[in-house]
Amino acid sequence: MPIYEYRCEDCGRRSSFLVLNVEEFSPVCRHCGGKNLTRLISKVAFLRSEQQRWERLADPSHLGDIDEGDPRSMAQWMKKMGKELGEDLGEDFDQLVEEAIEEQEGGTQEDLL
Repeated sequence: MPIYEYRCEDCGRRSSFLVLNVEEFSPVCRHCGGKNLTRLISKVAFLRSEQQRWERLADPSHLGDIDEGDPRSMAQWMKKMGKELGEDLGEDFDQLVEEAIEEQEGGTQEDLL
């Protein structure tokens, strides 16, 4: 049974639908009720066991480019870890990270301590 994803052109949010019969399906945004939706290409899932995911995360070659003092480097690492663990960080995660980076870069040295 296919799951289709759509982006609402009115509110910009994403909705997913389990579609049993394509001929009778008419998508409506789950957030605002809008009918102006664009179908998205969904991600493909690659199944790994929990042990395989943890082994991949423990591999030192995945940690070599992390700079603990650089917020952007840490943000990239968090995204990578979330993907490896199969966690959906949400649509707003990137925006929140960017705002936190801008806030930290714009702050004084006292703010950073």
